[in-house]
Amino acid sequence: MSDHPADSERTVASGPASSRDDSTGEGAGSAADLAVDRILVVDDDPTLRRMITSYFEEHDIPSVAVGGRSEFGRHFGASEPGLVILDLRLGTDDGLDLLREIRSRSDVPVIITTGHRRDEIDRVLGLELGADDYVTKPFSLRELLARVKAVLRRQEFGRQARSRNPERGGYRFGGWRLERRNRRLIDPAGEPVALTKGEYALLLAFLEAPRRPLSREHLLQATRVHEDIYDRSIDVQVLRLRRKLEVDSSAPRVIRTERGVGYVFDLSVEPF
Repeated sequence: MSDHPADSERTVASGPASSRDDSTGEGAGSAADLAVDRILVVDDDPTLRRMITSYFEEHDIPSVAVGGRSEFGRHFGASEPGLVILDLRLGTDDGLDLLREIRSRSDVPVIITTGHRRDEIDRVLGLELGADDYVTKPFSLRELLARVKAVLRRQEFGRQARSRNPERGGYRFGGWRLERRNRRLIDPAGEPVALTKGEYALLLAFLEAPRRPLSREHLLQATRVHEDIYDRSIDVQVLRLRRKLEVDSSAPRVIRTERGVGYVFDLSVEPF
């Protein structure tokens, strides 16, 4: 791998980096302001691993390259990392099995990578098994760093939210306000908007994970819907919530459909 700085901005493919440069636009910036423990980069491609870890080190994020399941076990067993980047195609190892193992013992943030945009089922299964985000190859190192920083910020956001009294405070988003004490939604004009228990639980799930793709399974669990109710019930709840939040529910901009995954709440959210 070349030592030229431009190499760290190129697109990561399934093998060595492609020749397309991704250094245009706004820089990824330093992550020194984030409280980042080491990141484990789990991939069976040694060139790709070196590119990712070198790029992270340039941006003040300590990282360790891991080639497979046994090596991962040694590093994870020594001390829990701050985040895991996990390729779902690990040669003889199964990345989904490793993700199940991680989630059985830890809630460490996990970003999964998949080798082909066609592998929709891998992305869906990964998210349903507890991954926090995903990227598909080829991806730029700049995008990967941005996703790492976003996941770490969401994790910190969640910690702060959990530390507050759950019956106090709330969230502001796009001129709206959700008050948790009385479960009241206030529109941008200052008028209250009635929510059913299911709609409130669904909105709260979105507000606790803004701009993150959420699977239907995740939303089912978050809204405490019984297991014998089909996933389509979430689609109905989303439709009802859209009718209350969207200017035009037929062209939603607040709650977007993420094809093959679920839904994304696409507004900035501020706790209070």
